[in-house]
Amino acid sequence: MTSESNVTRRRFMKNGTAAAAAATAFSVLPSKNARAQKPITVGVIGCGGRGRGAMINSIQSCEDVQIKFICDILPDRIAKAKEELAKLDRPTNIEVFQGFKAYQEAVKMDVDYVILATPPCYRPETLEAAVEAKKNVFMEKPAAVDPQGIRRIIAAGDKASTLGLNIAAGTQRRHSIAYQEAIQRIHEGAIGDIMNAQVFWCGGPIGFGDKKPGMTDLEWQMRSWYHFGWLSGDHIVEQHVHNLDVINWIMGGHPVKSFGSGGCGWQERGDIWDHHAIHFEYENGTSILSMASQHPRKTSRVDERVQGVKGRCYTAQNGPWRILDAKGKEMWKFSGEHHNELPYIQEHADLIQCIRSGDYINEAKNVAESTMTAILGRMAEYSGEEMTWDQAYQSDERYPIYYELRDLPAEKIPVPGGEPYDVNAGWKPG
Repeated sequence: MTSESNVTRRRFMKNGTAAAAAATAFSVLPSKNARAQKPITVGVIGCGGRGRGAMINSIQSCEDVQIKFICDILPDRIAKAKEELAKLDRPTNIEVFQGFKAYQEAVKMDVDYVILATPPCYRPETLEAAVEAKKNVFMEKPAAVDPQGIRRIIAAGDKASTLGLNIAAGTQRRHSIAYQEAIQRIHEGAIGDIMNAQVFWCGGPIGFGDKKPGMTDLEWQMRSWYHFGWLSGDHIVEQHVHNLDVINWIMGGHPVKSFGSGGCGWQERGDIWDHHAIHFEYENGTSILSMASQHPRKTSRVDERVQGVKGRCYTAQNGPWRILDAKGKEMWKFSGEHHNELPYIQEHADLIQCIRSGDYINEAKNVAESTMTAILGRMAEYSGEEMTWDQAYQSDERYPIYYELRDLPAEKIPVPGGEPYDVNAGWKPG
C-alpha cells in the first residue's frame, strides 16, 4: 500500500461517498504531494478482531497514518493490537486506555479520527462521546442492536453534521467501485423499474470460544459476542446488514414493513437464531426476500439479486457483478481489478481524503437505517407479527447492557410470539 485514494470532488459528490479510484488489486492510488502533508493520527476503541483489522486497514490506506492510542476492556486484546503494530514496524509505545468507560477519556486525545469497533451494543455511546469530543469517526457496522440505539446514532450523526465532522461506516460495499458501477447503472435505468429482489447471507457456523475456568459470564460472552443478542443484535443485524444496506442503497430508502420467520435449529450456545427468512416491503410496493443463516451447509450464498422489468442485476462481495437483459443476455460485467480486502481499505482512504481535502462524508444515517432494517426484520420474526417501520423505530424495546465482568442470567433463545426458553433446559414446544 502506498498512500490515500485520489478521488475527485465531482465523483465524490455524485456517488455520495468517495469512489474507489481505478486501482490494481489491493492498492489505492496516491494523491499529489501526499508525503508533504501532515500525518493522519488515529485512535482505536475496541481491539477485537474487527477493531485490529480496521486499524490495519487504516494504515494500509495511507502511508503516513499514525496510531496514537488503543482502548479495550481486555488486556490480551490490547496486547494483540500492539503485536499487530509491531508486525507493521509501527510504534507500540502509544497511549493505552483500559475499561468499559475508558473511551470517554480516550476520545479527548488529539487525533484526526477514531475507530469505533466495540461490540455493537456500545456503538451509540461511543459515537456520542466521539462527536461530543469533536472527532471525525470511522464506525463499524451494525450501528446498534435496538431501536433506542438507532435513534441515538441518528441524533449523533445529525450533531456531527452541524459540527462538520466526518463519519464513515463499515458498510464497505458502498466504497467498492464494482458495487458503485453496478448500482449507478440500476439508478440510470439499465434494468428498468425494480419489481423484486433477493438478498442472502447464508454461510457456515461462526466460531465460539470456550469458557475457561475463572472466566465470568460477561467476559466469556464478550469474547464470543456475535452469539449473544444484547451484544450483536443477532446474525441478521450483525452480518446480514451488509446485504440489506445494498438494497436500501438501490431502493433509495428503507422498507415500510416486514414479515418473517426463523429459529435456532443447530446452535447449542448463545441466544441468537441461526436462520432467518423475511419479506420486506418498500414504499412503492416492491418486495424483497431476505435470507440469512449460520449453520453447517454444503452451499453458501452471500449476494444480492435485483429483478427489473428490463433485466436483472447480480452483485456479491467477491463478484461477479453483472447485468443481464430480459432474455438473459449479458449487457454489462465489472471488468476492473478487485480484491476482497480493497473496500475495507478504501473506506479509510475515503475518510482520510475528506479530512484532508474539505470534502464531506457522513454515513451515520445510512448505516443506522440499514441496521434498523435488520432490527425491523428481527422484531417481526421474534414477535411472529407483521410489523411496520414506524412501529419498530418508535418501539421502546431495549436490550440490557453491562459494564462489569460479572456473571449473568442464563441465556434464553427467543420463540416467535412466545416466552424465550432457557438454553440449558432445552426447548419444550407450546
